[in-house]
Amino acid sequence: MIQLTKTLYTARATAEGGRDGHTASDDGKLDVKLTPPVELGGSADSVGTNPEQLFAAGYASCFHSALKLVARRMKLDAEDSSVTAAVGIGPAEGMLGYGLVVELTIALPKVDDRDQAQQLVDTSHQVCPYSNAIRGNVDVTLTLA
Repeated sequence: MIQLTKTLYTARATAEGGRDGHTASDDGKLDVKLTPPVELGGSADSVGTNPEQLFAAGYASCFHSALKLVARRMKLDAEDSSVTAAVGIGPAEGMLGYGLVVELTIALPKVDDRDQAQQLVDTSHQVCPYSNAIRGNVDVTLTLA
């Protein structure tokens, strides 16, 4: 288990209604309607997001911040880079409930050396708080675009 030496920031959000409800942050900056995707019984007409999309957005953003930090340390150009997170959900083997699977696709158009790009991605995966939080619990695939 990860033990923080100091908490620098705490985000708070409250959900009501589960996958077919509403969630908002305590500061009002995030306020979204939740609807299940069609694959999980939702309507094709539904307007709203879902927990997997929110997790994908958070993970992609967090990983990209880690990537930019590590790139600076390695003196690599992360300009025009991007991270796309694909988050899947389904029944988990040997468990009562569901689990997640993640693929992060990283584009590094200004890093020509493939080995350096891979080292940058691998090190970023060690630095990213989301990666650290789910390591050993969620299958994460890192793909260089």
